[in-house]
Amino acid sequence: MKVGIIGASFAKAAYLPALRHVPGVEVVAVASARMESARSAASEFGVPHAYDDWDLMLASHEFDLVCIATPTDLHEPQTLAAIAAGAHVLCEKPTAMNAAEAATMLEAAERAGRVHMIDHELRFNPNRMRIAEIIAEGALGEIRHVNIANIGTTWGDPASRPKGDWWSLAEKGGGRLGANGSHQVDLLRWWLGEVAWVTGAAPTMVPDRLDRETGAPWTATADDVAFFTLEMASGAVAQVFMSGVAAHGMGNETRIFGSGGTITLSNDDERLLYAPAGDDFEDITVPDPNAALPGVNAGIWNVSVVALMQELTAAIREGRRPGRGATFVDGLANQIVLDAVRISERERRWVRPEEVHAGS
Repeated sequence: MKVGIIGASFAKAAYLPALRHVPGVEVVAVASARMESARSAASEFGVPHAYDDWDLMLASHEFDLVCIATPTDLHEPQTLAAIAAGAHVLCEKPTAMNAAEAATMLEAAERAGRVHMIDHELRFNPNRMRIAEIIAEGALGEIRHVNIANIGTTWGDPASRPKGDWWSLAEKGGGRLGANGSHQVDLLRWWLGEVAWVTGAAPTMVPDRLDRETGAPWTATADDVAFFTLEMASGAVAQVFMSGVAAHGMGNETRIFGSGGTITLSNDDERLLYAPAGDDFEDITVPDPNAALPGVNAGIWNVSVVALMQELTAAIREGRRPGRGATFVDGLANQIVLDAVRISERERRWVRPEEVHAGS
């Protein structure tokens, strides 16, 4: 299976180490906006071709699979080009700049009969898979509410980001809502079903910034704080709060409250705790065997990509839809929720997902 990768940074951290553990896969080429980055990734992982022009890379080789790990504003054009070149596609999150782009990506992939996935790798994390199982088994009873908090410090210092950093630019699709909120929406939809109502906002708390190397002033336009409340179709209420500008980091905590029990999960130590109603919490943490694979970088984001790549490539070989993971169908549904948060912020009201879809 011939693979091409667009975007070198996450490729070095996760894609390339994971693909070493997928038999029969050959990474043919890596493209990056900077040739230095592309060559570095290619050299480290024995990839024969490096490009600083992704169009040229797609035109120069025949790929079975193209993996896209680039700024969000490039997801739609790169996905459409890869599909037009005959490739199946794995695209990073958030899916696109808006639901209209996400719908176009889904339509193109389906029309061409291509396998498609969004890199919501946490669907392949054993602890989050166990949560899905416990909810499906009914052990928590009726899910009443979920609280997710992700509090960090990395964007708090005005000089913490380089000038022009795409993560800090709305026009490039940066910001906490897309970077982390897309994962939270995907997990909530996976665990609890579809979303009925949305309210929230994604403000920029620290717009005035200084380049960390030169001290030159510049303006961040993407959100560094994002929060939203989802009323699920089931009636459950989920609240998510994310910040990158706190003075003290508090990590990522997930708490799920049902009529029959409670689950808590911390990203810091990956301890999964479960308590039936009236009982104490017990540790039911599930280790990920892929964490011990040679060359795989530590952390749930990197480790979970191994199982994702194994399922994706199996689906391609077997000519089927992925049995696990988030497809472009989920990518569109997730994007609609993110767009609804933006509408809610702008118009100061609750929003139905159907309103976003109708406007796509």
